Amino acid sequence: MAARFKDLVMDAVDHQSLADWWCAALGYERRQPPAGYAERPQEWPVPIFDPAGAGPLIWFNPVTEPKTVKNRMHLDVFGNTAELVALGATLVRRRDEKIAWDIMSDPEGNEFCVFDPKPRGVHR
Repeated sequence: MAARFKDLVMDAVDHQSLADWWCAALGYERRQPPAGYAERPQEWPVPIFDPAGAGPLIWFNPVTEPKTVKNRMHLDVFGNTAELVALGATLVRRRDEKIAWDIMSDPEGNEFCVFDPKPRGVHR
C-alpha cells in the first residue's frame, strides 16, 4: 500500500464562512485549536469533524482565487435538497430519469450530489 486516506480538503476564498456553512449542512463542528492557542488564527485552514465519528475530517484552506471550472472530485451526501437550498446551496440539476440525485453547489460554487436519505435503488 503506497498511501492511506487521511482527510478531505476544500479550497475557499472565504474559508471561515464555507467551513461554517458545511458545519450547518452536515451537522459537523469545528475542531478545537491546537494546544497553546485560545482560538485558531483567521488565516489558518479550518478543520471540521463529525461529532458522531461517522464522517471524515474536512479542512477548508484559504485561497485567493475563486472556483472557475467543474470540480474533479466532489462530495456525495444523503440529504434534503430544499433544506440545503434554504441554507444557501444552489440547485444545479434536479434528479430525473437519467440521474437519481440532485447536483448542487455550495456558496462558493463547489459541486456536490444529494441523494435521497431513503434510497430507492442503486444510484451509481
